[in-house]
Amino acid sequence: MSRPDLNLLVTLDVLLTEGSVAAAARRLRLSPSAMSRALARLREVTGDPLLVRAGRGLVPTPRAMELRDRVAHLVEDAEAALRPVRSLDLSRLQRTFAIRASEGFAETFGPMLLGRLEREAPGVRLHFMAKADRQSTLLRDGSVDLETGVIGSATGPEVRALALFRDHFIGAARSGHPLAVGAITPGDYAAAGHVRVARPDQGTGPVDAALEPLGLHRNVRVTVGGFAAALALARTSDLIASVPERHTAGLREGMACFALPVPMPEVTISLMWHPRMDADPGHRWMRETMRAVCGAHRYPPLPIPR
Repeated sequence: MSRPDLNLLVTLDVLLTEGSVAAAARRLRLSPSAMSRALARLREVTGDPLLVRAGRGLVPTPRAMELRDRVAHLVEDAEAALRPVRSLDLSRLQRTFAIRASEGFAETFGPMLLGRLEREAPGVRLHFMAKADRQSTLLRDGSVDLETGVIGSATGPEVRALALFRDHFIGAARSGHPLAVGAITPGDYAAAGHVRVARPDQGTGPVDAALEPLGLHRNVRVTVGGFAAALALARTSDLIASVPERHTAGLREGMACFALPVPMPEVTISLMWHPRMDADPGHRWMRETMRAVCGAHRYPPLPIPR
């Protein structure tokens, strides 16, 4: 059996990305007739038309849609393998890293991270971006360099990950709040007024799941989309915000905090990136820097209410 022409993978990747023979030809610097011949060859090899006429344009077949991400990953891995590894001069590095993170990450870890950058790579800039969902689309298309969060079903299977730290939920309330002093029972906690953090598509969260076996439900008075908003409301009212401890350390200053009176599982916060950046020296240095900074933060455990 003859070996396939692997150059066709690059051609197929560009064709499926552009969805146009003319646009793909311009991108690969080929003539339209040469690109048409390449498409004919791809159709012969795959046994599928791949792109079919629809009005004045072309649309992908189901087989093409199935191949699109797979072929893109193969091409990216090949490019990364062939990319030369350059020595990294941090003093001359001029680069901006886009980091997608949940609320509180920049406030908690930003100062120490910026301190490292000032000492080691003063030409590096950071762009923290809000995390409205858990999809990996922005990592895949290159809009985001790095992302922090919990790996879940919405995380792309190709995404690389490095564990940064473990976190767990605690209670936060205004200074002097009655529940922040003395013993707290699960019933007391559930009956108090709560501000809940949830995305529009999110169901039951970890706190509610921990209360459910006890037959308890939180008295949720208001729902918000982020931890910063939840803590701002709790700071100026009698509401309680249940938030991840390490992620929100920079947002809870001056508030009364307490361990929740129900067992809460820890979650692993990971750093995620697209595999095409694996061999990039600057990106690798940034990953290791973030790991070191996040690992350096330590907080004593809060007492568990009895």
